[in-house]
Amino acid sequence: MSRTKSAPYNLTRWDNPEDPLAPLTPSQKKCLSVLQDEMLPADRPSNVTAPHRKSKDDNEEKKEEKEMCYSEKIETYQELLQNYTALEKRFMSVADLKYTAYLDQLKSRRNECHQLCVEIENALQDFATLSKQYTAVSSRTTLLHEASEQLISDQQKLNSFNDEIVRHLKYFKEVDRILEKLEAPTLSVNSEIFFDLLDKIDSNMDFVQNNDSFKESSTYLVKYRHCQSKAITLIQHYVFNQFANATESILSPKETDNEPKNSDAALALFYGRFQSVLPKIKSVLEQIESKSSKRQEYETLLTECHQSYLSHRGTVLGPGVTQALNSVKERYNGDHCSLVRHSCALLLHASIDEHRLFYQFFSKTSASLNVYLEGLCTSLYDSLRPFIIHINHLETLAEICCILRIEMLDEHVQNNSEPLQGFGSICLQLLHDVQERLVFRAHLYLQSDVLNYNPSAGDLAYPEKLKMMEDIAESIREETNQLRMKRISLSSNDSGTPEAISRNHLMMDPLHYQKSSAANSPADLHGMWYPTVRRTLVCLSRLYRCVDRPVFQSLSQEAISLCVQSIESARQKINLRSTPLDAELFQVKHLLILREQIAPFQVDFTIKEYSLDFSKVKTAAFGLLEKRSRLFTLSNNALLEFLLEGAPQMKEQLIDSRKHVDAKLKSTCQRLIQHATHLLIEPVIKLLERAKMYVNSDGSSRIRQQPFGSAQEIAKTVGDTQRLIKFKLPNIQQSMQLYLANRETECILFRPIKNNIVAAFTQLLQLLSNNYTAEELLLIACPLPDQISVTLSSTSLAHGKLAQHEAQRLETAVKKVEEIGDGGVKGNTETSVSTV
Repeated sequence: MSRTKSAPYNLTRWDNPEDPLAPLTPSQKKCLSVLQDEMLPADRPSNVTAPHRKSKDDNEEKKEEKEMCYSEKIETYQELLQNYTALEKRFMSVADLKYTAYLDQLKSRRNECHQLCVEIENALQDFATLSKQYTAVSSRTTLLHEASEQLISDQQKLNSFNDEIVRHLKYFKEVDRILEKLEAPTLSVNSEIFFDLLDKIDSNMDFVQNNDSFKESSTYLVKYRHCQSKAITLIQHYVFNQFANATESILSPKETDNEPKNSDAALALFYGRFQSVLPKIKSVLEQIESKSSKRQEYETLLTECHQSYLSHRGTVLGPGVTQALNSVKERYNGDHCSLVRHSCALLLHASIDEHRLFYQFFSKTSASLNVYLEGLCTSLYDSLRPFIIHINHLETLAEICCILRIEMLDEHVQNNSEPLQGFGSICLQLLHDVQERLVFRAHLYLQSDVLNYNPSAGDLAYPEKLKMMEDIAESIREETNQLRMKRISLSSNDSGTPEAISRNHLMMDPLHYQKSSAANSPADLHGMWYPTVRRTLVCLSRLYRCVDRPVFQSLSQEAISLCVQSIESARQKINLRSTPLDAELFQVKHLLILREQIAPFQVDFTIKEYSLDFSKVKTAAFGLLEKRSRLFTLSNNALLEFLLEGAPQMKEQLIDSRKHVDAKLKSTCQRLIQHATHLLIEPVIKLLERAKMYVNSDGSSRIRQQPFGSAQEIAKTVGDTQRLIKFKLPNIQQSMQLYLANRETECILFRPIKNNIVAAFTQLLQLLSNNYTAEELLLIACPLPDQISVTLSSTSLAHGKLAQHEAQRLETAVKKVEEIGDGGVKGNTETSVSTV
């Protein structure tokens, strides 16, 4: 319980004589006594010699002595504390004597300062009294001045308020006068007075609307709206009547007016009559346009004026345009291109004139104008479309496309887009219809005249037609050369310098012949192309300028594919009636022509085709049959797997027409090379094929034991092959020159033929050297590969025949010149012939 007591309670019980909390032992008490004895001599006041100690009175000394005597006897804790406190005060008073004296001085100075402050406060109170008295007098004077100024200000405010009331009342008083003026029968809409009334109505309405807190402002706003409605009605009747009068004067002319003799004069009269009312309503329309941006009522009035104007113009011009289109239709009946061109030109000029006339009346744009012009041009669409959808000729459709796209849209509409916007949209619709018709007819044309073309006997007469054309060209050249030689002879007889004339002509003639022979080859003539190739290229050239690029890519791919098929069909028919060599050369030449002619088209001939791949469906079906036991199971259901795995997939394929032509050309050239090789060395090829059948497993051959393997038979085979090369190679090269007419192409095709022949003889020579003796080899007399190569090079007569013919012609010409000229001329001509 003692622990729960408070600290003061414990302290009181600390030195309780009866029950102390911490009683001291005798030894402890003895120690405290000794300690006290030690401290008393050093702390005695008898040693203090300070002068102020003498001033103490006797009571204090007695008190100190009593305390000392009392302190000598300490028995309790409380006595100890009291004694300690007394000792502390005594020693502190001795140490702080100088500070106490200084404190007394400060207190005396503070009292003096306090007395001085009291006197200052009394003086300040006197000054405050004077200040209050001055403030009272000053405030009364200020109040007097302020009252005077307030009276003056109130007077000014009353005057300004009076002026403001008078100014505001003006807006309320003018409504009756404005209404009276608007109802006056002599008021003219096209006058300055009427325009001033409109401005007053607008300004007064703005004031009333901005000051809606004024009394009866709503009532007067209604009155001003009535005035505005009255003015707008007057303007509307005036403008509409002017338009109606102009229209009436055009549609119902007076008897004294002479009727226009042609459509141009009629159109000029139509525009002139309408322009005659322009001075009467131009200022009114300007007022409407200037106020339309501020008030919705005038904006609506302007829109109504636009609609009224366009309605009357449509009434006036619509029948005239229809009549003009009918006259153009009658004039160019059958000539579709001229019909389209003149009809479009008629509506083009009408659109420009209408646009110009509209902006003579109005200055603000209107969406109704474009609608009106497009409606006006709709008659062009209605007039031309029935003709367009019945045109079957591709040339006509292509020409119409060029007229609409280049002449109308590119040249006119783009350069003058604002007035021709409606005309351009109608032309674009017509262009789309023509393009659709062109694509449809081109598709039918490619099917009927390219893929299903039935060639005549003359179309397949190869090489007869080429030889015939070559003979005709040769006869023409002969006649030309004979005429030239006659001119040379006559000029040499007449002039004194025949040498220079004959020299120049004879030296230039071979070059001229070479160029003309290369440029005028029958196979390169446009008329000598196979009809399907010519038709395909003409069709593509027409479509390239007329349709969009994606459409052209699709059609070009179809056209080239069908053309290649027609060339293949023609090759097969030529192969039946002529030789395979002519058929292959025919196909090579026309594929070269096709590849060369489609090169200038700046388009990508690659298109995408999509197809369904059903390859996984079969696999999934077999899997379903194998998993029939799991058709109705919940997990690993076979039917669900079939639906997920067996769905057909979409495959995307890129088809390139150029690559298709190149691939077809490559395969044809390979067939031509193989066929020419068989024509020249067919016995050797058959011999090598037979020899392969009698080759042993160790590499040796049993060809000597076979009937065809004797040295005599092989020698006969080699001789027959050499004769074939000698006699057939010139014909092959002549045919290549006749069809290809290009030395570089001929060399490219002849090089693999030559390599095949040399390789065959190399293989034959190796076979003979491994199986026959030297005497048998001499008997066989198989030529070496180098000899075969030289033979192939020296046996070329395709160009040799032409060179011989030209040399003979030139020799004849030289002889004729020698009869006229001297020896110098002869030497020069011989040099020219040797050059050739």
